[in-house]
Amino acid sequence: MLKKERYRAFVTYFSTHNPDARTELNYSNPYELLVAVILSAQCTDKRINQVTPALFSRFPDAESLAASSPEEVYTYIRSVSYPNNKAKHLVGMAQKLISEFGGVVPHNTADLQQLPGVGRKTANVIASVVYQAPAIAVDTHVFRVANRIGLTNAKTPLAVEKQLVKNLPKDTLAIAHHWLILHGRYTCVARRPRCEKCPITWICSYYEKAIGRKPASTAKTQPTDKSA
Repeated sequence: MLKKERYRAFVTYFSTHNPDARTELNYSNPYELLVAVILSAQCTDKRINQVTPALFSRFPDAESLAASSPEEVYTYIRSVSYPNNKAKHLVGMAQKLISEFGGVVPHNTADLQQLPGVGRKTANVIASVVYQAPAIAVDTHVFRVANRIGLTNAKTPLAVEKQLVKNLPKDTLAIAHHWLILHGRYTCVARRPRCEKCPITWICSYYEKAIGRKPASTAKTQPTDKSA
């Protein structure tokens, strides 16, 4: 299958079967999403959603978080991965958000990356989810699934991002991030991908190589993936 055909099939399937894909992190405003995404690094969304209600109740805005201390923030996030570093990042992020951006979460990825705890992936998440910018964040799920399917052939997250941005329609970049994440979270899992329940094996490079037959031959027999 040509790369152009694979991209077209990928977009057609998921735009039909999951047109409203979105982040599984719970938030009600850009500030809360920024905090949640910083916390979610190397941690599950489920765990973050368990932590953030109390955290947001105590720190409902950047001003209250900036006035706190890493030690206090730690008591609310101790169950997440790397709580000490993340507590420092959150307080530092809030202080810089107040001092340099008037408490408003910036829409520009370059500005976002000036905030403590915010790397390229987090900046792209905020830009695409909050401001509908044509950006795509590459986390471990996106990196794995894009390479497995055959959408990309890259060894770094940045290279995967560049290939996806180049080949996906601009208006699908933001939602494609969620398509890839959810497919990787529930179907194309890391250790043992659930090919038996995958609805897109017919376009998947990994499946073609793993099964040893042309994936198109299974196109009519695959069940609908309701979880991706």
